Amino acid sequence: MTPSSCALMADYNRWMNTKLYEAAAQLSDEQLRQDRGAFFGSLYETLNHLAVADTIWLQRFAQHPALGDLKTAMQDFPKPTSLRQPLANSFAELRDYRTRLDAVILQFAQQLTPAQLAEALRYANTAGQPHARNFGAVLLHFFNHQTHHRGQASTLLFQAGVDIGVTDLFTLIPNEV
Repeated sequence: MTPSSCALMADYNRWMNTKLYEAAAQLSDEQLRQDRGAFFGSLYETLNHLAVADTIWLQRFAQHPALGDLKTAMQDFPKPTSLRQPLANSFAELRDYRTRLDAVILQFAQQLTPAQLAEALRYANTAGQPHARNFGAVLLHFFNHQTHHRGQASTLLFQAGVDIGVTDLFTLIPNEV
């Protein structure tokens, strides 16, 4: 990954989450929490998982020695210990959490350098096992994971009768003509 591709993916993440939450807001709480047979069951739990996974990864990224601003930004967020840990008591609270998290992701991604992306990220997973992996490649996973679960969420919305519209990253790539 390059710094510019990280910034693009962070912007795409924010844009898509905004669209998802606007679409999901059309559903009742009962519809949001209805088990629809998805991996995380309901749309609400799928959105929660996305926020949990992003939080876990951002907490790991914040341990990178050169990312002090991210470490400071993540102090106000929990340190989840489970991929299903509830982060909010209501859809409104989860939406607010997502908005704050996306702002952190965007700011963090816009400050990355090629040297940082080339370094190894050292972290422990939720089972406490240590890892050291190329930071740029881990960021690629981070953004890909978001896209994967947002695809599930958009399907769940469609099944509930809500079409979120265009979801292509292509939409955010500037036309250079």
